[in-house]
Amino acid sequence: MLLRRPDDILPSEITPPGVYEDRRRFIAMAGSIALAGALPAGKARATTPSPLGPIVKSPLSTVESQTAYKAITTYNNFYELGTDKGDPALNTHKLKPTPWAVRIEGLVNKPRTFGIDEILKLAPLEERIYRMRCVEGWSMVIPWVGIPLATLLKLADPQGSARFVEFISHYDKATMTRGVLDWPYNEALRLDEARHPLTLLAVGLYGEVLPIQNGAPVRLVVPWKYGFKSGKSIVAIRLTEKQPVTAWMKAGPSEYGFYSNVNPDVDHPRWSQATERRIGEFSKRKTLMFNGYADQVASLYTGMDLRRNF
Repeated sequence: MLLRRPDDILPSEITPPGVYEDRRRFIAMAGSIALAGALPAGKARATTPSPLGPIVKSPLSTVESQTAYKAITTYNNFYELGTDKGDPALNTHKLKPTPWAVRIEGLVNKPRTFGIDEILKLAPLEERIYRMRCVEGWSMVIPWVGIPLATLLKLADPQGSARFVEFISHYDKATMTRGVLDWPYNEALRLDEARHPLTLLAVGLYGEVLPIQNGAPVRLVVPWKYGFKSGKSIVAIRLTEKQPVTAWMKAGPSEYGFYSNVNPDVDHPRWSQATERRIGEFSKRKTLMFNGYADQVASLYTGMDLRRNF
């Protein structure tokens, strides 16, 4: 049972032991986040030319101010590359984004394997500026670049018995984090969630190739759910009839449910979800139902008890 708790100190506000024990890393990470929050987004962008090509602006984007590039790329959850927020950016050498292929398998009539270049050619790339909310209480506004996941699923032709879509992330036990979770990382959506127009297969951000620490070369983005639902560095997409048991459900079934919709009325057992802190801001703001995307996605859950189906 999930119980309401006072909105006091979030775990994300407590410096992890691994960070404060490494003083230089802590100072560098804190400084980069503060600088990124103070600068306009464009001033914090990388300058490497992008090979992504033409990008169409999407009407699905929010008009909120975007989080600075440097903050987006130095404050990450990507446990395969380390469990502290600054670890992924320091450990990008542990993942090689080329060559890369994504398999679509399971209950499909046309199993396919796509190289990353093939994915880029499937549809015009769109920039979608999405609010992103972490279960730990921090949030960002990120200009993702990608294609609707539905485009890829249509080519594989799901069978009538397919009800769920599972996403398997890359894992190399020789170089990546051991323990913590049951690797490889997996996440899943209902098929209707996966086909929803907001669900994006991202290949870039800020008009540039997706950085390794953000899930290169291809990742899922589901903006109305907590961030851990958006699997990174995907190598397989599997359609199933039975609901998959995902990585965080295995690790903490009482804390991490299958749906994990952003919901201010359903708290994590150890902290409130009623408020959040946008990276680059000092004050907290109220958490929005479905992360502000209720008009688009609430109908997916008509008749469901969202406290029980958390």
